[in-house]
Amino acid sequence: MPRPFSQFRTDGERDADEVRGQELQRQLADEVSAVAVTFIDDSGAGRVKTVPLARLDQAARSGLGFSPVIDAFDSLGGINPASPLDRPDGDLRMVPDLDSLATLAAPEGWAWAPGDRFWQDGSVYPGCQRSFARAQVAAGLRQGISAEMAFEVEWMVGLDQDDFEPAVRGTGYGLSRLLDGAAYARDVIDSLEAAGVQVLQLHPEYGPGQFEVSVAAQDPVSAADTNVLVKLVISAVTAGHGWRAAFAPAVLTGNVGNGGHLHASFWADGQNLLASGTGPHGLTERGESIAATLLDSLPALLAVGAPTPGSYLRLQPSVWAGAFQVWGTENREAALRFIEASAGNPGAANLELKCFDGSANPYLVVGAVLAVALAGLDRKATLPAEVSGDPASPGNPQAGQAPRLPGSLAESVAALEADGDLRTAFGDELFAGFVAARRAEIELAAGRPDEEIIAQSRWVL
Repeated sequence: MPRPFSQFRTDGERDADEVRGQELQRQLADEVSAVAVTFIDDSGAGRVKTVPLARLDQAARSGLGFSPVIDAFDSLGGINPASPLDRPDGDLRMVPDLDSLATLAAPEGWAWAPGDRFWQDGSVYPGCQRSFARAQVAAGLRQGISAEMAFEVEWMVGLDQDDFEPAVRGTGYGLSRLLDGAAYARDVIDSLEAAGVQVLQLHPEYGPGQFEVSVAAQDPVSAADTNVLVKLVISAVTAGHGWRAAFAPAVLTGNVGNGGHLHASFWADGQNLLASGTGPHGLTERGESIAATLLDSLPALLAVGAPTPGSYLRLQPSVWAGAFQVWGTENREAALRFIEASAGNPGAANLELKCFDGSANPYLVVGAVLAVALAGLDRKATLPAEVSGDPASPGNPQAGQAPRLPGSLAESVAALEADGDLRTAFGDELFAGFVAARRAEIELAAGRPDEEIIAQSRWVL
């Protein structure tokens, strides 16, 4: 479990973190030489500082220096001059959350921990994306609400070159692809499990050289941590085979892309609010209100969960990307897919947000989804009629009636700016930095053909 959220890091917490760091130094001395501490910035890219294992206790006590300007970086590593964070002043301390530390088999000799960022005086940095997620979890607990979430991770395995050529042959979902990449897939599973990830399944996906891994549901912050860890491990294993892993929403023109679907359930007093009720498919009144509010907020949430121009090359009808603002039970064309409880297991009921992809910052995704869910908890909002089949199919009786989600990042950013619930939850500083980052990505893609948009984001991690 991640550390509890509070607005200030006390001297007692510093002392406890130092002691925990010393314990880990003793425990890991035979297998770990260095520790990577990461955060995910507003562009969705991973940023890192590393320390020798012998310095872990001091890093845990005092943190690692990081300039706030890092959040003004765009996905290509340039600094966005329009960002309010483009300034040389100030310093932050990134503190590894040692309760979430994982020992890695790949890359060998390393451990990894997610970082929380604080000002020098110990107060939480309001632009810290992981702290935003932790704050939303704390807000839910104050209302007696918890959530369980999990990301699906899709990626394409390519040769070690700038353009994309699949490194693994065989058809989507096919045994032929698994057999061609059997040693690779086994290494991915083994390395994920060695890092403490609970792998539920791994299979070849539809696209060329594409795979998907599903992991167990966790609290929202841990789910985001696991998403970062999964991509790190997959990248390391893939590099070990002499290949590259592409998690981008669009990897090739005219083909399916990589999704980053989020599964979420919401709980009160040990009961799943999406099951055992009297509403549609067993939804409780509060569960339906959450689902309806999420559905209504999808255009704004899309700026968080599909935050790059390449996201909208993926988000097309009739490819199971969730391009329509509709919901449906087990409907893989609906942006909000409802998954019913299985027999004897009401805890299995959950909502899948299919319109999200792997370019998103997972901490912002889980925090934003939870913020919207909490805002809608007691509104008694009701769901519209559900949609079955493909809303874009001419033979579907509902064809032409389903609203499309925004078709561009600019449209989804406009929806986000108009969403009062999300603006309030983000806070002024995080919101301003995030919106500036979205505008930077729009500018990077302006006037470029699809091939160039895809090429400049294909290998971003």
